[in-house]
Amino acid sequence: MTSTLQPATTTEAVKRPGRWLALSVLVLAVLLVAVDATVLGLATPYISEDLRPTGTQLLWIGDVYSFVIAGLLVSMGSLGDRIGRKRILLCGATAFGAISVLNAYATTPELLILARALLGVAGATLMPATLALIRNLFHDPRERSLAIGIWGATASAGTAVGPIAGGFLLGHFWWGSVFLINLPVMAVLVLVGIRTLPESKNPRPGPWDLTSVALSLIGVIGVVYAVKEAATHGFTWPTLAAGALGAAALTWFVRRQLTLATPLLDMRLFRNRGFSAAVLADLLTILGMSGLVFFLSQYLQLVQGRRPFEAGLAELPAAVGAVAAGLVAGRAARRFSVRAVVSGGLAAVGLALAALTLIAESTGYPLLGTALLVVGVGAGFSFTVTADVILSAVPKDQAGAASAVSETAYELGAALGIAILGTIVTGVYRGFPSPPGTPSGAHESLGGAVEAAAGMPDDTAERLLSSAREAFVQGLSLAAGAGAAVLIATAIAAWFMLRGQRLDNAA
Repeated sequence: MTSTLQPATTTEAVKRPGRWLALSVLVLAVLLVAVDATVLGLATPYISEDLRPTGTQLLWIGDVYSFVIAGLLVSMGSLGDRIGRKRILLCGATAFGAISVLNAYATTPELLILARALLGVAGATLMPATLALIRNLFHDPRERSLAIGIWGATASAGTAVGPIAGGFLLGHFWWGSVFLINLPVMAVLVLVGIRTLPESKNPRPGPWDLTSVALSLIGVIGVVYAVKEAATHGFTWPTLAAGALGAAALTWFVRRQLTLATPLLDMRLFRNRGFSAAVLADLLTILGMSGLVFFLSQYLQLVQGRRPFEAGLAELPAAVGAVAAGLVAGRAARRFSVRAVVSGGLAAVGLALAALTLIAESTGYPLLGTALLVVGVGAGFSFTVTADVILSAVPKDQAGAASAVSETAYELGAALGIAILGTIVTGVYRGFPSPPGTPSGAHESLGGAVEAAAGMPDDTAERLLSSAREAFVQGLSLAAGAGAAVLIATAIAAWFMLRGQRLDNAA
């Protein structure tokens, strides 16, 4: 098995059956990241009860992973192009598993935030390496489209496996157990990947510019932090300073890449209209969806009273739709057009989010399940085709850096979505009327209100919870409406920006 995969850069090698076994290892890395991202939402009420974070700390726990990973993806993708994508993937997977243990046993909100940040460092090595290896394993465009579809379908499956497995664990163990499910996946990935994955890298990599690495990290984190703080606390001088520092670092980063002989990121990639359009579509799509996704688990558990396992099952239609759509997206884009599939998918997600503006405390599952299914189908079509467009637009030697741009857009969109749309939910929630004597923590998060109600007389507790849940649902409805507007606007923009873009039919 190993001998068939060694010469990974030749057309003969990539047509041998071993490439599909190698793909199965790559999708384990995707599964690792997807499961970790989804179980956090389910565990949030338990984290609130045990660690008692403030509302701001709770948002940091949710989005610091995205902040760090977004700041390092381009650097790690470029590093993989230089030192070897297999090497960085296996090292990153090992670190991801080890740091998951630190997350599981965090005893304070500050320690959990730190652990999530470190997990972001490890996670930044995984996703660019997997897509870059797919680009080098599959030279035939149709096979590559199917491989990308399987890659995306696995990520979607992870969003289903995460809540279900996490719900089961939360029903039997403490909240930290949801992070420990990363360990067996990591072990299989590393042990099997050592034998089956081919090594690939840029044959003329040039030096890894540490100044560019620092500028990328400072720039992304500075800008995202400023957006988050401005949305929460307004435009204070520290917030403006952070934003200015981030913008200056990103400007310097771009100018530096244009002057380096071997840049960390080749900025000429953005001259390709299809590449730029696909990256922008990914960023805005995730921005519009992420705020709703982050708070949906809290709605299912703390508003509708579902058990964690039941809440996980309730979110299953989104993953099922995304898996189904991802597997046929490449074929659909070739039969119709890239822009029709991407724009149609985004419009479907936008309409589903618009339907969720009607959400109430007693909303029945048929509406929720249908909306989630449509969200999954639309996202599956869009993300699979945009990933194919991005990978097809670059030489395979730059696949790691290009993949990192795609993933940076994804993570940046998630961080901004949680910061902006999450702030809408939190802002509406904090102003709910409460009975006299209600602890201040009840206004920080819905989990805090549930905890505060446990120590009150029954009638007072009922008034508190009723008011808190009503405010939370109002905030969630507004966030869904804002997300719908973003998705519809993105669908229209993609229709024009992806005009004439096609997927190749032959190698």
